[in-house]
Amino acid sequence: MKRILAALSMLLAIAFFACDANAADLTVSAALSLKNAFEELGRLYEFRHAGTRVLLNFGASGDLTRQIAGGAPVDVFASAAPKDMNDLENKGYILAGSRIDFARNSVVLIASKNGTIKSFADLTSDRVQRIAAGNPKTVPAGRYAAEVFAYYKIAGPIKDKLIYTDNVRQVLDYAARGEVDAGVVYATDAAIRGTEIRVVAEAPAASHNPVVYPIAIVKGTGNQAAAKSFIDLVLSKEGGAILKKYGFGILR
Repeated sequence: MKRILAALSMLLAIAFFACDANAADLTVSAALSLKNAFEELGRLYEFRHAGTRVLLNFGASGDLTRQIAGGAPVDVFASAAPKDMNDLENKGYILAGSRIDFARNSVVLIASKNGTIKSFADLTSDRVQRIAAGNPKTVPAGRYAAEVFAYYKIAGPIKDKLIYTDNVRQVLDYAARGEVDAGVVYATDAAIRGTEIRVVAEAPAASHNPVVYPIAIVKGTGNQAAAKSFIDLVLSKEGGAILKKYGFGILR
């Protein structure tokens, strides 16, 4: 009997520590444009919460919403646009009262260092044959790009030149390698590859919906307290300084 009780105690201890280890992992799904800033925020959070690992999952906001809706074990979600957060919230996947807008960005037109274009209007010229933009169905930057093209009334003339990408960083890669004549990305992304690409123009604020980043706790998380403390870090003075470092505007 003693052996059985000892064995049961050991199994219970193993189960306890296994659960505790799992609870120490905080999974954050975030828009790819947040990658550099959130990697630094993740390191800071781990430094302040010994024993906790921040598992970062980056991708196009539309793809991340589908993952969460499909049951992916995510604790915190940060989107590059309100629409994607709205989609999850309307379906009941976001913890009520946890959503908050924390950052903003701007949209820019880029070209390779050797490119000759000088404005959005130049996209209709014969010397521009390939234009990269995120897929509007899944990539917020692609939706913003489509709005800018409509604003300048060039959507029709350039539709056969568009090359759609799975995320905004792919647009950067294509432009940096000279595989496209132009691309549309966020200003923060362009700054990361400033030695390889050239910012041609910034899209006027009136040309697209505001580029606002919301963050929220995913409903059903087993790490609600940790998820809240991570969001608190993002919203803190230190978090704001990190976001500003990477070119984001702060909304708090």
